[in-house]
Amino acid sequence: MSVHWGLRDGGGFWGGDLRWGSDHVVRLASFSKMAKFCVLMRSLFFLQAMLRRGIFALVISGIGAVSSSAVAQSPAVDAYVVVDFHSKKILSASNAGKRRQVGSLTKIATAMVALDWARATGVDLGQLAVVPPSAAAIGGPNQMGLRPGDRISLRDALYCAVIGSDNWAAETIAHHVGQDLIRRSGAAGNPVGEFVEQMNNLAKTRGATSTKFTNAHGMDHRAPVPHSTASDIARLAIYAMGQSSFTFFCSQDQRKVSVETAAGLRQFVVKNTNKLLGVDGIDGVKTGLTSRAGGCLAISSAEKSIFDELPNGRTRVTPRRLVVVVLGAPDRFGVARSLMLRGREKFKAWNSAGRVIRDASELLKVPKE
Repeated sequence: MSVHWGLRDGGGFWGGDLRWGSDHVVRLASFSKMAKFCVLMRSLFFLQAMLRRGIFALVISGIGAVSSSAVAQSPAVDAYVVVDFHSKKILSASNAGKRRQVGSLTKIATAMVALDWARATGVDLGQLAVVPPSAAAIGGPNQMGLRPGDRISLRDALYCAVIGSDNWAAETIAHHVGQDLIRRSGAAGNPVGEFVEQMNNLAKTRGATSTKFTNAHGMDHRAPVPHSTASDIARLAIYAMGQSSFTFFCSQDQRKVSVETAAGLRQFVVKNTNKLLGVDGIDGVKTGLTSRAGGCLAISSAEKSIFDELPNGRTRVTPRRLVVVVLGAPDRFGVARSLMLRGREKFKAWNSAGRVIRDASELLKVPKE
């Protein structure tokens, strides 16, 4: 069954270097050949020690200091992209179109399908959902200790899935929303399968055409194996961060949730797995980690807008927000933050130079709003 539904921004429906910049000249005069050799070797050993310690303000006689920006090293990451949220200008990228596993970054789409469904149907997120038997077959961690038959509100399930990255909660959301979709259509089918179909519809609608979701949680140890790309996750993250309902969830540092179990009511605190939340203006989006996907992370960060006085007396306001996606990074938090800070400098330079776009490939392709 192909059901085209959902809301987009309140209207319309979707179908579902270590590098030195100058020549280095060391002038050694009045030395014997042996003295020259000794001085050279001592300089090399000194330089090597400095590099091991991460000291990048190198000084070479007659040359001066080398700034840290001139020695920026390539991050240890399989794929990444840094995009300006508003203009969609790609500030840096590597293997951004490479298909690979993305772990729980999948849950960005899971949450948005559920939130768009709730808005389109008027369903209250306080509605209780039952943890389905299929959750027990997911494998992997069960951080929240949910059990088949437990009841949890859709709102709390979203907190568990989005900030706690819980797989059982994601499966519960998929099953509950999928059931409702099937009921409304009058057709028969698998609730979770129907929900995943809507996730793929959402991806296609947002231009994420290299993405194939096969479940609502992102586990990838069983066939069929899901896949996406850094660019596609950026597209989904930009869509999600444009919706206040989603940004509220992913910006929470922690949340107290309740679960109705056979033994009675159980309450616990879910903490956000995004360690960068609140650092350098970072206010979302989602973490992901499996043995196959490696460390994955999508972040969104905001800075104060730029105000420019124009010749006609008017003021131009340029909002600043970046979206960074890293896939397959052993140090996902360190790499993402580094890319974000470097992205800010690149945005400033591009903005100051007149925001010139020489080729369409410099922009992340997303549907027009």
